[in-house]
Amino acid sequence: MFEKKKSVLLFLLPGLCMLLIFYIIPFFSGIGYSLMDGSYKNEFVGLKNYREIWQNSMFLLGLKNTMELSLICAPLLWVFSFLLASALSAIKPFGGFFRSSVLMPYLTPSSAILLVWLVLFDYGGPVNRALAAMGAERVMWLSSGALRLPVVLMFLWKNLGFCLIIFLAALQSVPQPLYEYATLEGAGFMTRAFRITLPLVTPTAFLVFVLAWINAFKIFKEVYFIAGAYPDYSVYTLQNYMNNMFQKLNYQNVTAAAYSFGLIVFAIFGVLFFLQRRAARGLN
Repeated sequence: MFEKKKSVLLFLLPGLCMLLIFYIIPFFSGIGYSLMDGSYKNEFVGLKNYREIWQNSMFLLGLKNTMELSLICAPLLWVFSFLLASALSAIKPFGGFFRSSVLMPYLTPSSAILLVWLVLFDYGGPVNRALAAMGAERVMWLSSGALRLPVVLMFLWKNLGFCLIIFLAALQSVPQPLYEYATLEGAGFMTRAFRITLPLVTPTAFLVFVLAWINAFKIFKEVYFIAGAYPDYSVYTLQNYMNNMFQKLNYQNVTAAAYSFGLIVFAIFGVLFFLQRRAARGLN
């Protein structure tokens, strides 16, 4: 038995070394950076950097916008992926084709998606042409506060397929006779989805929501490629702030902001896990 354990550790050693070099050591090094003053003496200043960023208006703006965008994107992604998965699970002849289709945006490079979105929401693009045809004024989608809408739509379009596939895998475990009985009793699609499907796939639904929220926190890439390092204040995210500080070589500020945000995210997901546990006990 001991020999088997030694052989397993030998196979795990390369991966553990990479984990140590690229994750664990940088993590603790970052904590050290956040507690130093950044001068050539590199003196210890304690929580001074943390106090400074929490008094920085741009940090607070980025944090507020990041939380707002995540609160918009994550629930929308969760609801749409759940409803679409419930609908696709009932489509037998063409279900495989649609499942493959919705997954394609997730596999498409972000640069290609961004080019499509830049064309669609350009001032002379199809969206503004449609608005003009309906008698409405054209909108500067890419250089004003209206950028939030294209960013949210792009996030949903890109990530919908991934969450949908997870939901579809969970739906396969739901007994089909329950749907047949509910249909005979006159239950519609929405009733079956939220009264039968959702309670039976609660752990998966919670997982999808967590993944959707994590992806929503990473929405910076789309904003950066469309509007640059200094977008409109309505879409200036926390990652914009940290990227700008990094370019100025202000590593202490970057790490302090990163660990502050990490603690906030950890607290949020701690509350979500607590609520999920309570919900699971209530269902049992």
